[in-house]
Amino acid sequence: MPPEGGLAFLEAAVEACGRIYETAREATRRGSLPLFPGGDHSLALGTVAGVAADQPVGVLWIDAHADMNTPQTSPSGNFHGMPLAALLGRGAAEMTSIGGPEPKLDPRDVVLLGLRDVDPGASDLIRELDIKTFTMREIDEGGLAIVAREALECLSHRERLHVSLDMDSLDPSEAPGVGTPIAGGLTYREAQLLMEIVASSQRVTSADVVEVNPILDISNRTASIVCELIASLLGKAIL
Repeated sequence: MPPEGGLAFLEAAVEACGRIYETAREATRRGSLPLFPGGDHSLALGTVAGVAADQPVGVLWIDAHADMNTPQTSPSGNFHGMPLAALLGRGAAEMTSIGGPEPKLDPRDVVLLGLRDVDPGASDLIRELDIKTFTMREIDEGGLAIVAREALECLSHRERLHVSLDMDSLDPSEAPGVGTPIAGGLTYREAQLLMEIVASSQRVTSADVVEVNPILDISNRTASIVCELIASLLGKAIL
């Protein structure tokens, strides 16, 4: 077993993300809408690289955390805190080279929404790359609907949209079955409204929904909400 800390289980994680990359790339080439549910956000290293393999894609990253640490800046060494940085070409070579050596995303093609717990190194990289962000304070002050539409406008230069939804973007009182809960997140209704607004753009071509841990869940609440949010993202409407 690898030692704790650092890049423990890097080899296994990279191998899994490589398989996910191939699946996402082939599904996109067939014209399908690949949807990946998963346990932590590291799988997005494969999903986003795969759907962006042939054509640029805008990415709406909905998360309490930025996931923009590198092995040099991460306080914990957790792999799942690094995938977005790796997609932007920063981090361990094993991670950044999935799907090829070049960065998979342009910083202008990324919007972070729902941030409320960001490590210092990730903050520095966000500023360096000038990534567009919407924190929970901005959502509280401006309202979810206004922020969601502004986020989509920031990505309007891309025809295709990938939604990467981490369930810890919701408040733990709504979605308890996550590994890194942080108080002060989206309410259930805000999350539903966000999915409905994103769906109404008619630009969603792929998605991943992550950070679902059944062992930590209560009466399957988080998994049930995931199903409801996915349905809304795919166009289910009230009427």
